[in-house]
Amino acid sequence: MSVPKVAAVIGAGTMGPGMAAVLARAGSEVRLYDISDEVLERAKGSCQMATGALDRVEAASAPGGSVAFSSDLGKALTGAELVLEAIPEKLDLKREVTAQLEDHLADDAIIASNTSGIPITQIATALRHPARFVGMHWSNPPHLIPMIEVVPGEQTAAATTDKIVAIIGAFGYEAVTEKEVPGFVENRILYAILRECLSLVERGIVSEADMDTCVKWGIGYKLAVIGPMRLLDMAGLDIYSSVASYLNPDLSASREVPEMIKEKAEAGQLGMKTLGGIYPYTAEQVAERRAEIAKGLIAVRKTLSAL
Repeated sequence: MSVPKVAAVIGAGTMGPGMAAVLARAGSEVRLYDISDEVLERAKGSCQMATGALDRVEAASAPGGSVAFSSDLGKALTGAELVLEAIPEKLDLKREVTAQLEDHLADDAIIASNTSGIPITQIATALRHPARFVGMHWSNPPHLIPMIEVVPGEQTAAATTDKIVAIIGAFGYEAVTEKEVPGFVENRILYAILRECLSLVERGIVSEADMDTCVKWGIGYKLAVIGPMRLLDMAGLDIYSSVASYLNPDLSASREVPEMIKEKAEAGQLGMKTLGGIYPYTAEQVAERRAEIAKGLIAVRKTLSAL
C-alpha cells in the first residue's frame, strides 16, 4: 500500500509539523490544521526545519508532496484519506475534535490519534464509525525517530490496523502493533527508566550529569543496537534470573511524582522551554543543545538503518 494521496494533520504544535513533513516527503498532499494562526505561522518554520533534517537523513530522492497550512477545518479535511489528530492530551478535547472530523470525511477515511497514552477505546466513544479509528503514536521528534506505535481500540477494525501498518511501511518507518494499555509500550518503558533514574538522583547515589552519562553509554548505546529481549539472550537468562532475584525488590516502586520534579514544576522550572529545569540554560544553549540532539539522532539513525 502507498501513502495516502491526501492527508490531514490536526494540530500544528510540537508534533504536527514533523509528522506533516514526513508524509509530504513520501508524496502526500498534506493539510496542517490549527485553530491558531500564530501557531500555524510558527509551524511553517518548524516544518521547513523538519524537511531539512529529513534531507540529511535520506540520501535518495523522494517523491515530494506538499504541506498547506489552514485554520479552516472543512478545507483541511476535504478529500483526506488519512487524518492524524495531534492536539493536546485531554480526553474531552480529543473526543470533541474527533467527532467534528467525521462530519467532513468519507466513511472509509481513517482517523488516527497521536495520543501518547489515552486509551483509544475511550476517545472512540464520540465517533459514529469507531471501526476506522486507531492509535498512531509517533515519537518526538517525529521526523527523526522512525518508529510508530499502532494501537487499535476495542472497536477498531482489523482492516484499519492493517492499512495503518502498510502506510507506515510505505513511508519507510517501523510499525509496532500493540494491545491497548495505559501509556502504551514505549512510554511505559521510558517512565519505568525515568522513575529509577530520578530515585537514584534524589537519594544522592549519582549526580544528574553522571546519570546521563551512565544511561547514554551504559544502557542506551547497547539497547539502540540490540534491544532488550535480544540483550537477555546475550547475557543469559540464568544470569538475569540471579541478578533479578535480589535487585528487583530494591528497585523504586513509587507511585508518586518525584519531589524534585514537583518542586521544579511548581516553581515554573519546566526545562528548556523555560530556560531551566534539571539543568540551567541560556537561550543560546537551548538552541545549541537542540541542534546537537538533532545532529546526533540523524547520525545514529543512519548507522542503525545500515545494520
